Amino acid sequence: MQIISQEFIYNIENAPTPSCHASTIALHKGLLYAAWFGGTKEGADDVGIWLSINDGGWSAPELMSADNDIPHWNPVLLSLGDTLFLYYKKGKTIPAWQTFYRVLSNSIWSAEAELVPGDTGGRGPVKNKPLQLASGVILAPASSERKTAPAGENKWNAFIDVSDDGINWDARPWIAANVNLIQPSIWESDAGVHALMRSDAGAAYRSDSSDGGVTWGKAYKTGLLNNNSGLDVVYADGLYTVYNPVGTNWGARTPLVVSRSTDNGATWAETLTLEEAEGEYSYPSVIADSGYMHIVYTYNRQSIKYVKITL
Repeated sequence: MQIISQEFIYNIENAPTPSCHASTIALHKGLLYAAWFGGTKEGADDVGIWLSINDGGWSAPELMSADNDIPHWNPVLLSLGDTLFLYYKKGKTIPAWQTFYRVLSNSIWSAEAELVPGDTGGRGPVKNKPLQLASGVILAPASSERKTAPAGENKWNAFIDVSDDGINWDARPWIAANVNLIQPSIWESDAGVHALMRSDAGAAYRSDSSDGGVTWGKAYKTGLLNNNSGLDVVYADGLYTVYNPVGTNWGARTPLVVSRSTDNGATWAETLTLEEAEGEYSYPSVIADSGYMHIVYTYNRQSIKYVKITL
């Protein structure tokens, strides 16, 4: 693997907002799209959803959704045939999240609509990209974050939302776990469907499904360190994950590395370091296409960085 190119989607000096985070990337009809949330700071009322398009260079960020009195969070892009979906959350607090979406079709963005009217806590993808299985079913990696929980229950829980069209969703039960888990990233193999999840226990946890995402086994600890920050996976010529290899709960969000597995995630080897200086390099989003990986991530909350890698 080697880095082919790397750049900021926008220059820090000309940033559209003082702070940014939680980027997402998709390839749609030959163009790269990236989105993120930005505003005064995470959780501030002025935080909106921003989008940029790479057609030989990244376009000036466009504000896709904003509200003067409610924060926006965690956009996720999904290319599905001729349609590009942009999902995102709104809410004063994470437990109060509602999911909204817009659709790009025939070069026109639709008005926003609520994904599951009346739902709170957030439905559809919570941070990482949905996955369309070979069967055509779409799985969205989702999670719920509560401030408190009844005795014997976790405050944070991961689950999978299932759809046939990207608009109508059926939530599966929480994935059983002994630790708090959120923000799954999912992939499909000959053995089934799998989820790698952020935890508060110093390591990434995994769950597996042998029935196409209908039911999931109890989550178990992997050998990947996790600092209670987001990670993402993609399958190309092997399985890859981009993450911070730090095994401390709420630990440093540096370095940021790419690791590869040749045994479907049983073991991993660090392959490439993206960032290693002091700072925050976090919440990666990764896709693969035609022998390349495309990665975006938070760069010190000041910009979104894009990296293109050859496999």
